[in-house]
Amino acid sequence: MENKTNHANTIVKNHIIWSMGAGFIPVPIADLFAVTAIQLDMIRQLSNLYDVDFKETSGKAIITSLSGASVARMGARAIKFIPGVGSVLGGVTLAVLSGASTYALGEVFKSHFENGGTFLDFDISRIKRMYDESFEKGKDVAKDIHKEQEEQKKKAKVAEKDPLERIKELADMKEKGLLSDEEFQALKKKIID
Repeated sequence: MENKTNHANTIVKNHIIWSMGAGFIPVPIADLFAVTAIQLDMIRQLSNLYDVDFKETSGKAIITSLSGASVARMGARAIKFIPGVGSVLGGVTLAVLSGASTYALGEVFKSHFENGGTFLDFDISRIKRMYDESFEKGKDVAKDIHKEQEEQKKKAKVAEKDPLERIKELADMKEKGLLSDEEFQALKKKIID
C-alpha cells in the first residue's frame, strides 16, 4: 500500500507542476481548459492506480463542483486583464492557484480511492471540506514547487557559464595549486568538448 501511495503522490506532484505551467497561459479561458484537462488526466491515472473504473463525465463534474468555487473566490482571473502587470503577476498567482487546486483534487481522490471509494459513491458535500483544507495547504505546496523550479533555473544558468570564463577559473585553481596540470588539462578538455 505504501508503494501505491508513493506512486499516487508522484502522479499528483507531476500534475501540480503541469497545472502551474498551464496557469501561465495568457488567454483566460484557454488556461482554465488546460488545467481542467491536466486534472482530469491526474484523476484518470489515480483511477488506474487504484483499479477504479474511470468515468470521464463524473470526473469533470467533480472537478467543477469542487474546484470551481475556490478559484472563482480568489478572483485571480481578473488580474490577467491588467495591462503589463496582469500577464506576469496574474500568471504567477493563477499558476499557484492552479497548482493548489490540482493538489487538493489529488488529495481528495487519493483518499477516496485508498478507502475503497469509486465514482459511484463520491459524495461532494462530504468531500468539500477536505478539498477546501487541502486547497489552502496546496497553495503552500505550489509556492514551494515554484521556488524550487526558480532555484533550479538559477543553478542551470550558473552551470551554463561562458566556457572561456570556466577555463579561466580552472587556470586560477591550477595557479593556486588546487589542480595538477593533468587535472587542469582533463577539465579543460571537457569544457572545450
